[in-house]
Formats: sequence, structure tokens, C-alpha cells
Amino acid sequence: MLSHITRYAEALLHLFYPHLCKGCAVDIPQQEQQLCAACLSSLPFTRFEKNADNPAEKMFFGRTNIFAAMGLLYFTKDSLVQSLVHQIKYEGAKDLAIFMGKMMGRAILNEARFGAVDLLVPLPLTRGREKQRGYNQSTLLAEGISSVLQVPVKTTALQRISSQGTQTHKSREERWLQMQRQFVCPVPDSVAGRHILLIDDVITTGATLDACASILNAIPGVKTSIATLAIAMK
Repeated sequence: MLSHITRYAEALLHLFYPHLCKGCAVDIPQQEQQLCAACLSSLPFTRFEKNADNPAEKMFFGRTNIFAAMGLLYFTKDSLVQSLVHQIKYEGAKDLAIFMGKMMGRAILNEARFGAVDLLVPLPLTRGREKQRGYNQSTLLAEGISSVLQVPVKTTALQRISSQGTQTHKSREERWLQMQRQFVCPVPDSVAGRHILLIDDVITTGATLDACASILNAIPGVKTSIATLAIAMK
């Protein structure tokens, strides 16, 4: 009797507060889902995690030593992926971020190159930006990945000490040096000897991830890999 009442209450609640797909706003019965079947099937997966020397890894050739890298989805303008990233970054879609993080985790779960990862490090925001936003989207993605891989998240491994500021009229080397100054590893011993998976939402030029990876790779015994929700291809 109680189960019938519970199901009736859940149906009534769903009637007044429908659970909508974050992609197309169609009603989804399953509360744990964030995207409907149609939107899931339309996602442009890269499958980069399956191949060494993929385009995500090639972004870092000649810059810093990256063991493995992947971007789960192709990012293009005015696309479903852009909408999902925007919701995660600016519209407080925390459940969506964790859902997509789990998708990232499942993608790399059985891939040998990512198998030895033993620490997840989200790309940090400045304190002011994180306070303004109320969360760090990279941390939420990392939490989703962690729930699949059973690998811990360390949010204090990197600190962003200031925003980047304008890079107009700066050379590539000057921009790289300016970016390097934005990040520190406050306690290097806490990550020494680890295989770190750096987590971010989108790779564009790769400059920010490059700066963070360079700092981590300077710590004895650290090996750095990268996983992002999406990658913008030229």
C-alpha cells in the first residue's frame, strides 16, 4: 500500500515539477538523467581517449609533457555542446556537470593510458570568480569522474592567484609567461609521485592547461594527463 502511495506522490510531484532534458526541454521520467535519449544519441563524441597522439594530445606537443589527453565531445558554435557548457559554467547546472563528469569517467574507465591515474585535479578559479559563481564547474566534472573511477579529487593541488588580464599585443612567449604566473602548487609534496588527471570544461588553445601541467610536471615524480568535457577544433 505504501509503495502505491509513494509512486502516486512521485507522479503527482513530477506533474507539477517536470524533470526536463537540458538539451531540448522534453520531459524525462528518470530523475537521474539530465539528457533525453535523442540528445544523448546526437552528442558528437571524439573517441580521443582510445587513441594516442590524438588531436587533444597534439595541442601540447613541444609545450609540456602530457602522458595522455582527451576531450569527450567536439565543441562548435551554436551547438548542443555549447549550450550544455554554458549551462554548466553560467547557469548553475550542477547536476548536469556531475552527469557529464560521469560520462567522461565511463569513457576512460577501461582505457589503459588513463588506468594509472591516481589523483583528479580540477582547474582552479580565482577565489573571487568562484565566490561569484558559487562553484567551480571543473570540480563538479571531477566529482562525476571520481564517482566512476573511484579516484580522489584534490581541489587544493593548484591555486589560481589572479585573473589573466589582457593579453593583447603580447607575443606567444609573453602570454605563456603571464599564464604561468597565474597558478601555484601550494604544497608540492602533497602531489609528488602521483599520476594526475587535470580536469577542465573545454580545451581551446590549451594555454591554461599547459601552464598548470608545467607547474605539476616540475614536481618530482609527477605525471600529468588531461581530460576535458569538450574540445574546440580549428
